[in-house]
Amino acid sequence: MLEAKNIYNITVVGGGYVGFSLSCMLSVNHNVILLDVDRARVEEINRHASPIEDEHITNWLENHVDLSLSATIRPAEAYNDPDIVFVAVPTDFSESRNAFDTSVVEGVIKSVIQYCPQRQPIIVIKSTVPVGFTERMRSETGYRRLLFCPEFLREGKALYDCLHPNRIIAGTDMDDPALMQDASLVCDLMLEGCSGYECPSLIVNSSEAEAIKLFSNAYLALRVSFFNELDCFAELSGLNAGEIIRGMGLDPRIGQDYNNPSFGYGGNCLPKDTRQLLAQFSGIPQNIISAIVESNQTRMDHISAQILSRAKKISHDSSSSQSPVIGVYRLNMKAGSDNYRHSATLEVLKRISGKGFPIEIYEPFVDLDNFDMFPECEIQNDLDRFKSDCQIILANRFESCLEDVKEKVYTRDQFHTN
Repeated sequence: MLEAKNIYNITVVGGGYVGFSLSCMLSVNHNVILLDVDRARVEEINRHASPIEDEHITNWLENHVDLSLSATIRPAEAYNDPDIVFVAVPTDFSESRNAFDTSVVEGVIKSVIQYCPQRQPIIVIKSTVPVGFTERMRSETGYRRLLFCPEFLREGKALYDCLHPNRIIAGTDMDDPALMQDASLVCDLMLEGCSGYECPSLIVNSSEAEAIKLFSNAYLALRVSFFNELDCFAELSGLNAGEIIRGMGLDPRIGQDYNNPSFGYGGNCLPKDTRQLLAQFSGIPQNIISAIVESNQTRMDHISAQILSRAKKISHDSSSSQSPVIGVYRLNMKAGSDNYRHSATLEVLKRISGKGFPIEIYEPFVDLDNFDMFPECEIQNDLDRFKSDCQIILANRFESCLEDVKEKVYTRDQFHTN
């Protein structure tokens, strides 16, 4: 049995936002090896550079040159002698199965068991999984030392949230004293990494921990959807959405946080997590969860219609025979992030492309030579040229660099915050 306050050999599988930020934090006090299939990412980590856009991680690496952190693409090296293995690989939503694709997580668990038959490390699942997954894997593999510890990180602030968590949750088999000790140890390791930052920790059954993750994200998606529908009402009724939201937020039960309208919720978590939760409600009475999923689609449909309506008006009022250029300012999920997978802006772009108007995208983090997601669109890295070229500029979040062309900008950002 592992004892707290020892130096442990820790393997983290997956070098994305969750895995890399976790590796940075844990490698201050322990020996960490990160396993990833991306050779370029592994080489970057071994050069002590961040493979993801996150200013906190960049500053952390500059100020912690003595981290005990290395990376590899070889499983045999990563699973040589681990005490604990953290699994932080993707679980994308499968349209055909109407559920998370957990095959990669399952493959990692089976690899650990195969490579470590005697060592039997604690396996901590950080990937988001369906309710009941951890318990099912214990049953199918016969491997007991499986925990589920949800992450609650924001893109662009992943390391910051690792170091300043609002809670630490460990899901285990609460009827097994040995597994309860494992869960307690993992909680202690996470708290140790916070360097004195205090937050509550909670040990629950693994299925309950999985539900905490999914319902937490569903509630955040609900809040986003609520204020987006408020904003839609205000926009079409000639009202000031920002003033309505400020007035509501004076009620402490509502508050002023997480209430800025957007083009919809997006990213790697909220869209797929809400759909997974909805799928698991099969046969269980509900109205709200399905409404959350549908509301987000309605919001992006509305935003797209508003943009196309403006473009048509400009085209109608113009004496030029050329159609107005619609500009898309940034594809990323949020400011400070270089990830644009499943962003709301990307979903809006899918709706407006091919509608007869030229589209130009400003995205400084895109490799111009290799970006082929929207071949019909021009990709631009020059901001001044972008602002000059476009008659309408679509911006999920308004930034100060757009101030000189704000009359062109279509945004629902009421507070100009990230």
